[in-house]
Amino acid sequence: MRKTVAIAGAGFSGAVIARQLAEAGWKVDVFDPRPHVAGNCHTERDAETGVLVHRYGPHIFHTADEEVWAFVNRFGEFRPFRHRVSATIADGRVLGLPINLATINAFFGKDFASEEARQFIAGLGEGGPEAPKNFEEQGLRFVGRDLYQAFFHGYTRKQWGIEPKLLPASILKRLPVRFDRNDEYFNHPYQAMPVGGYTSVVEAMLAAPGVRLHLGRALSRAEAVAYNHVFYTGPLDGYFDYELGRLAYRTLEFQHAREEGDHQGCAVMNYCDQAIPYTRTTEHKHFAPWESHARTLYSREFSRAASAGDVPYYPVRLAGADPLLIAYVERARREKGVTFAGRLATYRYLDMDVCIGEALRCAREFLDSQAQGVDAPVFVTDPLAHG
Repeated sequence: MRKTVAIAGAGFSGAVIARQLAEAGWKVDVFDPRPHVAGNCHTERDAETGVLVHRYGPHIFHTADEEVWAFVNRFGEFRPFRHRVSATIADGRVLGLPINLATINAFFGKDFASEEARQFIAGLGEGGPEAPKNFEEQGLRFVGRDLYQAFFHGYTRKQWGIEPKLLPASILKRLPVRFDRNDEYFNHPYQAMPVGGYTSVVEAMLAAPGVRLHLGRALSRAEAVAYNHVFYTGPLDGYFDYELGRLAYRTLEFQHAREEGDHQGCAVMNYCDQAIPYTRTTEHKHFAPWESHARTLYSREFSRAASAGDVPYYPVRLAGADPLLIAYVERARREKGVTFAGRLATYRYLDMDVCIGEALRCAREFLDSQAQGVDAPVFVTDPLAHG
């Protein structure tokens, strides 16, 4: 039997699976409807400024997973990069995010030491369930009403288009509060940016004997039957041609501008005031501090509900059960010869390192299933078990 698989999607999930299976001797056809690889991590040089641009919004690589870190370093040079985010609040002040000791002191006009700040914030937290059920409950218990309103409420309404009380608490749990002066956005041991951009890393992953790349072309259900197995990394509802309806996604629009010198002095500035229509501004050259550019390019980011034809970015996971998601998951579980992997196919918000780690596991589980003569898992991670 000729060992052939098809992969729908040339982002990190699809590229990692393709590389692992190709190295195991499989023939792999990778399809992507876009004219480039790397999905929403796609990077390219701006012709006017020479700046390396994150075309679909900023992506910073960070991980504590040794296997993932070793894997990505096979395909490009990664240089240390510590991500710091500034936030403009409604009164015009610019403060650090995540909330840390410096943020707390500046916001409240205090001069707390670490333990004093911890006790102060604990006293601001509002009562409620011991295990908050939604974003707003988590925020009020987490930092109190003043900090919640200043940093999270308006930004969240712009980002998600719904009231924060309808969102799961897990979204806010991703962001820590620190009682020291550590202003780094992430706390992982490995934090870096690829010198040549993410697209060059994914291109290197796909440059393996046995991999054929088909850009500007989606994999059709009719074509899929010719393969021993299909790995699908596109939108879960899209696999079924949206027959039951469309799952909710947020998409992004960008306004790009160029100017001389420097625009904001940092890579990312969040705008927490709901009266400002954009959520954040990215100044791309700050993602490569080892480069020097006389001009700059920055992008203002606007979030809205995704419609047909839009690029889906963020799945809208609500605090309660989603009957449409449940219906699609149940339908997917009945499929044969297909594995759903990645953030779109499992309808979850995933960081890059998690996508890569799950893709490595997906490839291993598939190869193990082939050796044992059993069906490969339908989902690399069950969407209903992990929001």
